Amino acid sequence: MAANGMPRILTFVMDSAGVGALPDAMAYHDGPNANTVGNVAERLGGLRLPNFERLGLGHITAVRGVSASNPPSAAVGRLRERSKGKDTITGHWEMAGVVTEVPFPTYPEGFPPEVVEQFTAIVGKAPLGNVPASGTEIIAELGEEHQRTGRPILYTSADSVFQVAAHEETVPLATLYDWCERARAMLLPPHEVNRVIARPFVGSPGSYARTPNRRDYAIPPPPTVLDRLERQGVPVHAVGKICDIYSGHGIASSVRVADNGEAIDRALALADATDHGLVFVNLNDFDTKFGHRRDVRGYGDALARLDARLPELIDRIRPGDALMFTADHGCDPTQPGTDHTREFVPYIEYGSGVAGELGIIDGLGYVGERIEAILGSPPR
Repeated sequence: MAANGMPRILTFVMDSAGVGALPDAMAYHDGPNANTVGNVAERLGGLRLPNFERLGLGHITAVRGVSASNPPSAAVGRLRERSKGKDTITGHWEMAGVVTEVPFPTYPEGFPPEVVEQFTAIVGKAPLGNVPASGTEIIAELGEEHQRTGRPILYTSADSVFQVAAHEETVPLATLYDWCERARAMLLPPHEVNRVIARPFVGSPGSYARTPNRRDYAIPPPPTVLDRLERQGVPVHAVGKICDIYSGHGIASSVRVADNGEAIDRALALADATDHGLVFVNLNDFDTKFGHRRDVRGYGDALARLDARLPELIDRIRPGDALMFTADHGCDPTQPGTDHTREFVPYIEYGSGVAGELGIIDGLGYVGERIEAILGSPPR
């Protein structure tokens, strides 16, 4: 057991790090060959991930450059999503025990007039855009007109999201957040998207850049593992967008970060300051900076940077503690388009006295079940 008999868990969601297409991928307009981690490694001629190799990443899926010749030092497997969807909320909720049977609404043709009219009433001006788009591309296309007119840029994707982009010098952050909070309240069934996202950016035409001041306004989840932990006095410390994803439910503390490196720094600091509980981290760069932008080299480099930090994380694991890595969906940058891909996700659990191959496990809820088992709360 950990010191004083109270275990800690560090759980990292490698946002979008899928490990192979699910059998129903075609129903989600994905090809049968998606494999975010495997295809990135193949396209780059191999990845050097010595620490993930020792944990057993090569036993989960074929990763060029990562051997599977030695037994894994962690428990490793692939999780098959049961929920209907391939987005952040659906994946994270299922990890915490909530299976989404009815998919959230999506808008491949943009939002209908009644939704746009309600949002126009909130803002006082009609939005620009209202199309599915890559965030960086639509900001590059409409940013100058937005700055000239003050009209926000509204867009969506293949996911159930209502995204509002605005330049920080044109629309103050407090105003953008207010618009998004009011949009969250306005989006009722049948238009209850799972997230409203504030997407601030800076710069000038031709060189716009999104900032770390993003905010996600998710619909509140049903009761989850996190709520049960809270009731039993087990603190959950959120890093990155975890708090937004669960609307703060069951979260004892939360810190926002600018990138994966800062997220790891904060997780290490929380581990040092925590005697008992869960440090729950979302590593969002994989998805937003590299997956959606189809940046294969960037994705591979980000995996290598994370691998280089693993010794620091492993060093924090005391007897009885656990270190977990998983993902919420795929976003294979070698595939067409800019959307998520419906994939198996990895499961790596180091410590807690377990090691070996787990095979395919039905449901991302296995993550929450293991968290409860280790932290002392029985699965329900």
